[in-house]
Amino acid sequence: MLAMNKKNLLGTVCAAVALTALVSSCGDKTTRSTGLEFSRNMYDPLAFNPDQPNANFADGKTAQAPPKGTDPIGFTRFEYANTLEDYVRAGAEVKNPLLVNAENLEKGKALFTTYCSVCHGVEGKGDGPLTKDRSVTDSRGTRQLENFPPPPSYHRTDKANSSRGGFMADLTDGKIYHTIYYGHNSMGSHASQLSPEERWKVVMYVHELQKK
Repeated sequence: MLAMNKKNLLGTVCAAVALTALVSSCGDKTTRSTGLEFSRNMYDPLAFNPDQPNANFADGKTAQAPPKGTDPIGFTRFEYANTLEDYVRAGAEVKNPLLVNAENLEKGKALFTTYCSVCHGVEGKGDGPLTKDRSVTDSRGTRQLENFPPPPSYHRTDKANSSRGGFMADLTDGKIYHTIYYGHNSMGSHASQLSPEERWKVVMYVHELQKK
C-alpha cells in the first residue's frame, strides 16, 4: 500500500511538472513573451557587442579605435608608402625572408597561377587570357569583353622594360613585393588576397620566371 502511495505521488509530481512546463511555454496571444527560459545565461553574451552603447567609455561606444601605433594580431606592417620614391627604396632595402626551396617555389607557382596568370600569363610573358579578345554569349546575344593591356614580360630574353624604369627581369624582391602590395597601372592591390608569406612566395617564383 505504501509503495502504491509513493508511486502515485511520484506520478502526480511528474504530471504537475510537465503541466507547469507546458503552460509556461505557451503564450496567451497578447504578449511576445516566450515564458520561462532555461539557462538563459548560456546564450546571452556577458560581453558587450561592438555596436552596443557602453557607459564604460567616454564616448559611450563599445567599438573603440585601437591605440595609436599598435598592430592587429597577425598583421605585418609594410613601412613603405605608395610612391615612386618608396618603390625604389623598397627595391633597395627589402629582401625576401623566406628560404628558397622546392616547397616555397611550388606554392609560389600555384599562387601566381591563381592570382597573376590571368594577366601576366602562366609563363609570365604578359599574355594572360584577360589581354586577349574575348566574347560572351547570353540571352542578350554575343558581345565583346573589355581587354586589359598586356603587362611586360618577366623573361630576360624578351628584354621588356618596366614602366617605372629598368628591365622587368631585373626587378628586385622589394620592387615586386611593393607592386603586389599596392598594385600599379591596371593591376590592383593584392594585399587583401595574399598574406605576407604568400606574397613572398610569389616574389620567389617571379624570380624564376625572370631567368627565362
